[in-house]
Amino acid sequence: MKRVNTMQGDFSAPYIDKKQKGVALITVMLIVALAAILVTKMSSKLQFQLQRTENIEVNQQAYWYAMGAEALAKRVLFMSFDGQESVTHLDQIWAQGESSYPIDFGEITGEITDLQSCFNLNALRKDTTTSNSTPNTNTSPTTTATTGTTTASGTVPTESHLLAIAAFEKLIVALNIENVSEFEAKDMVDAVTDWVDSDSFVSNNGGAEDNDYSSKEYPYLAANHYMASINELRIIEHFTLPIIDALKPYVCVIPNSSLHKINVNTIAADKSEILMAVLDMTSDVANEIISSRPEEGYEKIADVFSLPLLANTELTQEQKDQLVVDSEYFTLKTKTSFNNGFFFLNSMMKIENNNQINVISRTIGRD
Repeated sequence: MKRVNTMQGDFSAPYIDKKQKGVALITVMLIVALAAILVTKMSSKLQFQLQRTENIEVNQQAYWYAMGAEALAKRVLFMSFDGQESVTHLDQIWAQGESSYPIDFGEITGEITDLQSCFNLNALRKDTTTSNSTPNTNTSPTTTATTGTTTASGTVPTESHLLAIAAFEKLIVALNIENVSEFEAKDMVDAVTDWVDSDSFVSNNGGAEDNDYSSKEYPYLAANHYMASINELRIIEHFTLPIIDALKPYVCVIPNSSLHKINVNTIAADKSEILMAVLDMTSDVANEIISSRPEEGYEKIADVFSLPLLANTELTQEQKDQLVVDSEYFTLKTKTSFNNGFFFLNSMMKIENNNQINVISRTIGRD
């Protein structure tokens, strides 16, 4: 019996040893698998960080190339108006159109345009003058009979503001946008006027203020301030993407300025609708004024209104004052490419009286 027991003990020992070795092997395999997973994740994160660092470096380099283009544009503007401050025209070097410059591993593309060759949407902001009479604080806002524009009691809109309203409405109609009649155009003008004015009063039936925007599915409030970008039209009542796309080539935004002065020398030949709207004239007359421009532009605004085709046209002095022959606001659209990276910068510049060029706004992005 003892021999039998000894033999049984001899058979069980190898069995237990094999079982332990199997468990140990599985444990080792799990550790190796876990280590492999950790190494893979660490490698992936390292590659991500390296790519992120490279992207930041490429973006920064493209940014500084764009800033270099801005510095060059300032120099070009200075050279364009050095000794010619009184006239701005399309024969000057700033107006050569889009230009590209090759650089190592990329390219810089830039174009300077005159912000006074288009309609400034901020001109619809009321630049009011206080009347001599004492305002009655108990009365509600009044409406001018000529334009239907609501104004605060005791103030009246300037003539420039009223002309800007009329010009923008005529411009929308002149573009012949599908499904946009004079009624829709008036509603759009009222909506933009309410968006940029400083009060919370609805200007007319087509206007919109805080109550209208706060009742939407995703509520917001009217800006009641100058527009910063044309893209704000996307959230203003009555404006749709087709309408905005049709307007974009003809309108612009001058930051924090209600300036309404159109440079007759820099209006593009294919955008005579701007001149039509400002002076309330036919397309034939507007095209003739543009085509009659000398190579170096009209020297004085009086030269425009002395043209024979305007001899029988009755225009008020306020209407004539909407046009100028010099400009002080310009924009530079820059695109830089570097190592498969891209950077877009829009710089708005103002020329001061001493020919000093200052950047008043920078926007990163395509628009």
